Amino acid sequence: MKIATPGKHGFDGARLAAIDAFVKDRYLDSGRLPHAQLLVARDGEVVHFSSQGSAREGAAPVDEGTLFRIASMTKPITSVAFMILLEEAKVALDTPLHHVLPEFKGAGVYAGGGAGVPFATRPTTEPIRMVDLLRHTAGFTYSFQNRSNIDAAHRELKLENWHGGYDLDGFVAELGKLPVEFDPGSQWNYSVATDVLGAVVQRVSGQPLDRFLHDRIFAPLKMDDTFFAVPANKIDRLADCYTLLPGKGRVMYDRGAESAWSRMPKLVSGGGGLVSTALDYHRFCRMCLNGGELDGARILGRKTIELMVQNHLPGGADLSQMSKSLFSETQNAGTGFGLGFAVTIDPARSMMPGSAGEYYWGGMFSTAFFVDPVERVSMVFMTQLSPSMTYPIRRELKTMIYAALT
Repeated sequence: MKIATPGKHGFDGARLAAIDAFVKDRYLDSGRLPHAQLLVARDGEVVHFSSQGSAREGAAPVDEGTLFRIASMTKPITSVAFMILLEEAKVALDTPLHHVLPEFKGAGVYAGGGAGVPFATRPTTEPIRMVDLLRHTAGFTYSFQNRSNIDAAHRELKLENWHGGYDLDGFVAELGKLPVEFDPGSQWNYSVATDVLGAVVQRVSGQPLDRFLHDRIFAPLKMDDTFFAVPANKIDRLADCYTLLPGKGRVMYDRGAESAWSRMPKLVSGGGGLVSTALDYHRFCRMCLNGGELDGARILGRKTIELMVQNHLPGGADLSQMSKSLFSETQNAGTGFGLGFAVTIDPARSMMPGSAGEYYWGGMFSTAFFVDPVERVSMVFMTQLSPSMTYPIRRELKTMIYAALT
């Protein structure tokens, strides 16, 4: 891989190198993280790429071919897939969800009940629309939110189990029987909305979601190491994955050599199922930064990308005003939400260096990316530790990357 001279792209090379020393000292030598990989680019050219730690216990170090579970970094890719169909005029942002997925016709808002008592509902004031899926204002939730009787129902039904009893159609059918937590468009809650969006892509396109993503995004962008199931001839490149348990510390969550990601899931998750590499995800970021095109392959039109990375929260609100999530992959203050990405609308309120218009997201295993169209800077960070809120490394990396700009 070619790495450009940082100074020619407006970076202080010594300051970029200091990020690696910081990560090693604070996170690797201390045992907080098992490994780390950082890619920083400007104008699409990589100016810094570093890999530290072993990909697996007692095995080879992380390198540019290492595969990582990117979890919710799948969401922007599924959102791009939907926008491909929007550009073909097969669906629109204001299309009611039940026009494509009739399982949600007559969706009601939670009004009581649960824990063995049937849910009471009332009619929604507005239908769920496609834009609500993209910006997480549909009223859905996640089982791990642990804040309502609806997410308790997710857990009881094992609704989000990729290797369980539901395929994508079955997941939609069961979810459609549950009420939403609030009127669509009235609040923000990090949720399975992008999994539902994946079902929309599948129904509208007439192709399985994994096939559509491959044919329309991965193959044209030459993202040859991005998939829902790691092929047998590449499984030796999949890193071990860990979780942090109270009182036990860091324990193995998914061993690379015996990974659940080596088998195709029954429930293909457009919200969190992909495995990828830093270099593959960098190609996705480059496509976005280039206005929807990379190396002659046009995925989306320039104006479509511009639409996606604007704040779409009603009234121009930020997440501190609209969020009811106990957990999401972002800070709330100064942050809006676009069509598949968090969007920085006020760097001062976010209390981090950056640019208005920067967009980003992360995954539950502490991976992260951002794209800054003002400075033309992008970052991809890979590691494998859940939960992602354990350490403030994303904030620290972003701060140090911007500090290296000259």
